[in-house]
Amino acid sequence: MAGRTEIERPSGDLGRRLATRRARLGLSRQETAPSYLRHLEEHPGAAPHRGALLSLAAVLQTTVSELSGGATDLPRGLEQAARAPEFTELSTDACVSLLSTHGTGRIAVPTPSGPVVVPVNYSVVDGAIIYRTALGTTPSLASGRQVAFEVDRIDDAFSRGWSVLVRGPARTVTDPDEVRRLAECAHSRPWVGGERQLWVRVEPQAVTGRRIAV
Repeated sequence: MAGRTEIERPSGDLGRRLATRRARLGLSRQETAPSYLRHLEEHPGAAPHRGALLSLAAVLQTTVSELSGGATDLPRGLEQAARAPEFTELSTDACVSLLSTHGTGRIAVPTPSGPVVVPVNYSVVDGAIIYRTALGTTPSLASGRQVAFEVDRIDDAFSRGWSVLVRGPARTVTDPDEVRRLAECAHSRPWVGGERQLWVRVEPQAVTGRRIAV
């Protein structure tokens, strides 16, 4: 697999979507459509015709709807399943590799009224799932409990995807030196913003995953 490509800071919604998708595939501008792609990524007012978008969508292995933002508020997995999908269990090493790409996952927390699943921005530090939250929030209730953490990716354009499930105990990080180190190592800040200074660490006891390919 190609190495992760750095995302230039493009202008406009289309430019950001193009650059993000290109980076996800590990492609440079030179490997797609160098001059035209640079124009689209750097000019927020660019309005390519549908034929150009179809060509770019094919190169970037996605759909015109994804590039144009038409699927922003739609759930994943609306497209038809592939005619002959291949389902495989992922090795532990493969699961760890996918987890380490970072992003947003879902933490399943037991509460008095039943389990609750909420999204969190996370990082992987020393093999553990790390996320930052605020005291009293649902993610903070994970501390001291056995929890499940799940992350997945679905590619509607090609009817394929993968998921990884981590199960293990969660704890609040209280040591000042560890908190300081996590603040330096963490990949992302919580998207919801605000003061979220409570760090939670999930130690993986069981890591499983699966992939659906064509």
